[in-house]
Amino acid sequence: MNCLECGEKIIGRSDKKFCNDACRNAYNNKQNKDSTNLMRNINNKLRKNYRILTEVNIDGKTKVARSKLESLGFDFDYFTNLKIYKNGSEYKFIYDYGYKILEEDFVLIVKNQA
Repeated sequence: MNCLECGEKIIGRSDKKFCNDACRNAYNNKQNKDSTNLMRNINNKLRKNYRILTEVNIDGKTKVARSKLESLGFDFDYFTNLKIYKNGSEYKFIYDYGYKILEEDFVLIVKNQA
């Protein structure tokens, strides 16, 4: 069998696909390259939003001015899931931190206790 990356003959186990770690890493990096930039950018925005929510929400439930979140760089377009409760309340979550946009340009931030 030959290495999937460089084509060299592989010595060792019969199910081995690469001759060394460098070839394995190079092969996998090429396989994942197409969507990597888009995914990396989205994940960075989610990570930043999450960090902002954790810094602002110290007590587990906090009401904050929307402008404060925006000034910290929070991007309201990026969240991981949307939950609509029976009473009609709509919360956008970034992992375990959720927020609800209130009237008067405030945002209610909650930490989901799972």
